[in-house]
Amino acid sequence: MVIRVAQTKDRWLLPEGIVELLPQQAQHLEQLRRELLDLFNGWGYDLVMPPLIEYLESLLVGTGNDLDLQTFKLIDQMTGRLMGLRADMTPQVARIDAHLLKRDVPNRLCYIGPVLHTLPNGFGRSRSPLQVGAELYGHAGIESDVEILRLMVEMLKTSGVNDLHVDLGHVGIYRGLVQDAKLSSDQEERLFDAMQRKALPEIEAYLNEWDVVTRTKEHLLALIELNGDHSVLTEAKRVLSSASAPVQSALENLCQIAARAEYFIGELPLYFDLAELRGYRYQTGVVFAAFVPGQGQEIARGGRYDAIGESFGRARPATGFSSDLKVLAELTPRQQVSTGIFAVVDDDPVLESQIATLRASGERVVHALPGQQGSAREMGCDRILQSTDNGWSVVAVD
Repeated sequence: MVIRVAQTKDRWLLPEGIVELLPQQAQHLEQLRRELLDLFNGWGYDLVMPPLIEYLESLLVGTGNDLDLQTFKLIDQMTGRLMGLRADMTPQVARIDAHLLKRDVPNRLCYIGPVLHTLPNGFGRSRSPLQVGAELYGHAGIESDVEILRLMVEMLKTSGVNDLHVDLGHVGIYRGLVQDAKLSSDQEERLFDAMQRKALPEIEAYLNEWDVVTRTKEHLLALIELNGDHSVLTEAKRVLSSASAPVQSALENLCQIAARAEYFIGELPLYFDLAELRGYRYQTGVVFAAFVPGQGQEIARGGRYDAIGESFGRARPATGFSSDLKVLAELTPRQQVSTGIFAVVDDDPVLESQIATLRASGERVVHALPGQQGSAREMGCDRILQSTDNGWSVVAVD
């Protein structure tokens, strides 16, 4: 009996990391959603709506072990196959581009939808983000990378996020140095983990233990220190001047992207971190993330991931970004103002006609119910539709 009572008392509780939105929060988020979809449409990005659940092997294509651990799994009772609740919409959008649209021209696609994570992740420790993002397929040049970066910045500005800065890196630099070091897959995994933590003594110990040649060891150790403003790129060219051709090519690609990005969004601070390996297991080129003061986690992230479409039968160059709409809404609270018209109880057809006209013009009209409690103000209205000598008129609430 005690257990039953406790369960009854706790029925309103939600699982940790799962949140719901109350009316004002939901209205704010929905308004923001519409603004962002209009923004994406203005840039030529078409909306797609992938399913919340699909076969697991499709959801995890090219994404590595991290996404696998974040994905809820269940058995399809119709086929017996393993299915997953999506933890990231990017593979789904890549599938749509490669398998369903099958176009040779560049595809610009955007999306907004819920995803689920097995463990809390990111800002607010949420397990139920509302992922928003955009992807550009079919173009391998720096112009598409910069377009995606600019659109991410515009999305954040449209959301009302201020005082942001963007970090840029390039996974090709690290990947090239790993090839130079001739590491095994196990060694690469251990080094990657240490690089993520910027654990310099540990990295140095590994490189000594594995007898990595001095020049390559110096290059890998230098990555930890190569972070800061634009001068970092100049220093990187000097420090990595003797690295292999793939490293030089990746660094030059980053420099070109940085120059073009600074031309278009010069008022926004750009920072560089050559040890930044965000999305290393599936990203193939430039990576970037947006930060705001007071938040340790990025609020948006993106980069190039050319290889992901190959598993769907059609490899295409790809670059994109994503964020959590709930995070953006939480970072940009808006003043909720009571605005609406309260209509009194009356069956007058003239009144009903005027209410219909007001609603058609975009006004919010709340009908009073017979015998209800609550004033116009308490019902969220700042005006009232009342009978006057000139018919039904909208007047301000005292």
